[in-house]
Amino acid sequence: PTNISFLSLLSSSSSCSPLPKFLSWLIDAMACLELSKERKLKGEFIEGSCTLDGTVDVHGRPAIRERSGRWVAGTIILLNQGLATLAFFGVGVNLVLFLTRVLQQSNAEAANNVSKWTGTVYIFSLVGAFLSDSYWGRYKTCAIFQIIFVIGLVGLSVASNLFLLRPKGCGDRTTQCGSHSSWEIGLFYLSIYMIALGNGGYQPNIATFGADQFDEEDTKEGHSKVAFFSYFYLAMNLGSLFSNTILGYFEDEGIWALGFWVSTASAFAALVLFLGGTARYRYFKPTGNPLSRFCQVLVAATKKWRVELPPGEESLYEENAKESSMNGCRKILHTHEFKFLDKAAFISSRDMNNQKTGHHDPWHLSPISQVEEVKCILRLLPIWLCTILYSVVFTQMASLFVEQGAAMKTTISNFQIPPASMSSFDILSVAAFIFLYRRIIAPLVSRIRKTDSRGLTELQRMGIGLVIAVMAMISAGIVECYRLKYARKDCKHCDGSSSLSIFWQVPQYAFIGASEVFMYVGQLEFFNAQAPDRLKSFGSALCMTSISLGNYVSSLLVTMVMKISTEDHMPGWIPGNLNRGHLDRFYFLLAGLTSLDLIVYIACARWYKSIKLEGKFKEDSEGDDFGV
Repeated sequence: PTNISFLSLLSSSSSCSPLPKFLSWLIDAMACLELSKERKLKGEFIEGSCTLDGTVDVHGRPAIRERSGRWVAGTIILLNQGLATLAFFGVGVNLVLFLTRVLQQSNAEAANNVSKWTGTVYIFSLVGAFLSDSYWGRYKTCAIFQIIFVIGLVGLSVASNLFLLRPKGCGDRTTQCGSHSSWEIGLFYLSIYMIALGNGGYQPNIATFGADQFDEEDTKEGHSKVAFFSYFYLAMNLGSLFSNTILGYFEDEGIWALGFWVSTASAFAALVLFLGGTARYRYFKPTGNPLSRFCQVLVAATKKWRVELPPGEESLYEENAKESSMNGCRKILHTHEFKFLDKAAFISSRDMNNQKTGHHDPWHLSPISQVEEVKCILRLLPIWLCTILYSVVFTQMASLFVEQGAAMKTTISNFQIPPASMSSFDILSVAAFIFLYRRIIAPLVSRIRKTDSRGLTELQRMGIGLVIAVMAMISAGIVECYRLKYARKDCKHCDGSSSLSIFWQVPQYAFIGASEVFMYVGQLEFFNAQAPDRLKSFGSALCMTSISLGNYVSSLLVTMVMKISTEDHMPGWIPGNLNRGHLDRFYFLLAGLTSLDLIVYIACARWYKSIKLEGKFKEDSEGDDFGV
């Protein structure tokens, strides 16, 4: 401990020299060595070395690599995610039917309430990410929001079983339910919004917490971390597959109570499984309010807007190696974009006087690593904005694809295929392309490049996802052209009015599934890798807010298209009777907009500069490998 204190003092006294980079690693290495000696003196035999990314074990001590994290903890989290997704979609997949059949709402009112509820889920993801990064840490945040999730599901199951499903057996295609009192309706909404809060707060943190189980400073674990995101997205889709098929069938038949209780049991099993892995997990400590840190940089830079920065980094303030080591975050190396923000780290005469008196004003002087955190977020925003239009394409699978399928031939002999069940082909496509990418494409790319790379970079995969999304919309538009060709224009109830089989929709669902593997998995990896250590959960929340904004933009786009296309008493592109409209034109419009978005995305990706982290042994030099 005396040696460590001496090294910390030495490193802080020469913060502008290369020496602190080595001393920062040496401090951590000696701390790990002292920990091992301490444990052996207590009779604990610990085999293996500490992780190098700053993670700790459940007792707050440096995590031992062989005793924590890796695929044992990762598998627990994947199973937890699959069960939690099953529970969530067991409610969400048929919520609109529950509102119309059981609560007697109109189609428009039910659709509006479901949209509000879905949007709330994604808004709560920002709340969960903020609490995780600032105060609670990812483990505690996941545990608390999962408990809220289970309580909401229990409330929904009890309310439905005892109060809402009256008379018994109501809620199917033929039997309508009776009226309900205001407190019964209130109990229902309280339950479903607790489900939204629980799932929304949990979702962005569980992906990041799973990635925390792999030390990216270790080559082997770094490759496992990349693979984890693919398997994480696969676990999500397998959970939703069970909900969309088995639970969806029971709920469509009016067996709502059973469907909700199965969802509750699945969520409870996920919570128990998650808590059972507590001793095995690796943890990052929360590092304080990121909003105040962000604002401090902007305020400090604004106060010094007249300052002329001298060349070099000698005049820029940086926290010493001891502080950097204690907060468990890797140092972000200085970059030359957004030079104005560097003024926040410029050491003025006032700052020097404050340092002599032992006073530090964070609203007048910020460490350069804190400035770099703000730069990282600003660089991510253009990429994030380009993903919103992809989410517009993705949301069509749950809306217009279903309406299009309902107007096609949905029967095979005497069996009727629910149009919404066609999303199973999307899930199968996701599973197939995850396997294809992990086992064939990534090794092939590494062999061609003759490097030990991880295949295509995240930005390259996201660009490929946009290309496949364009193909999905073109495919849907062509199918709609042929559906109209074989449709009856004079029908009143136009379900099944076209002789074209619903299985012609399989290619567009398969294209959407393939694009998800490249876009959403790449997006999860990208925001996790490029977000600062203090803001990892915020990076995952950006993915969810992209989907949320995609829903809102899609709704706005449909409204604008209908307003323009219904002028002069025309039926419009998307009327109630699709046989009188031109849904194909809307699909082709989305294909064109996504193509323009792809061009903008390529420009943003070429401009983007990767985060530069100071590793424990070496500096991260993969920044130039992110171009498209």
